[in-house]
Amino acid sequence: MIIIPARLSSSRLPNKVLADINGTPMIIRCAKIAKKVDDVAIATDSKEVIEICDKYGFKAVLTDKNHKSGSDRIKEAADILGLKKDDLIINMQGDEPFLEPEILEKVKNELKNIKDEFKMASCYKEINELDAEDPNLVKVVIDQYSNALYFSRSKIPYNRDNVSHIYKGHIGIYGFNKKSLDIFVNLKGHLEHIEKLEQLRVIENGFKIKMIKVKTKSFGIDTKEDLQKAIKYAKSSN
Repeated sequence: MIIIPARLSSSRLPNKVLADINGTPMIIRCAKIAKKVDDVAIATDSKEVIEICDKYGFKAVLTDKNHKSGSDRIKEAADILGLKKDDLIINMQGDEPFLEPEILEKVKNELKNIKDEFKMASCYKEINELDAEDPNLVKVVIDQYSNALYFSRSKIPYNRDNVSHIYKGHIGIYGFNKKSLDIFVNLKGHLEHIEKLEQLRVIENGFKIKMIKVKTKSFGIDTKEDLQKAIKYAKSSN
């Protein structure tokens, strides 16, 4: 199942999950993409979002307003939906209305291939030197087995000799089985509070995150400028 967290309040762009993109609310655009890959549910803290989802025929679950992260909201929704420990869950962000369904499919398939008891997968795309400077674009370093070594808002690895290097930009999609999601939300870590990246608690506690290389034209929407870019992009891609 694909569960999309949809918290209504947002400091930089209020009510962004309901932002109109050429006649369709952003959260519905995301749900339509997810529906091409698996069953979909929206996990929200807003009755307004519930009503919009009902209007478009998507299942939505009302969750606590006080969750600190999308993963906590996903966990509550999975419990309400009665998902079993071996059920696969993909956490798709509700502010990426142009994500290619093939990426979700890759995460789903990778989860099936992970032999470890703790199953978690995510994605990255190759980015250039300039894009790597942006602290809002999280970078990831991986080992030779494609497991994440570290995530950072800083430009990592540090390019001491200024040689040509392709960086890896993290894409905020997470796949788990229900058992691993339950473990994840209960882990404690120090690093995530410094970087403000919850996935760091996984590495800090000795678990693995399998990283999948993808190509994508998708982008997150966090500001008014991003929304204008999305509206323009939606018009050009119709």
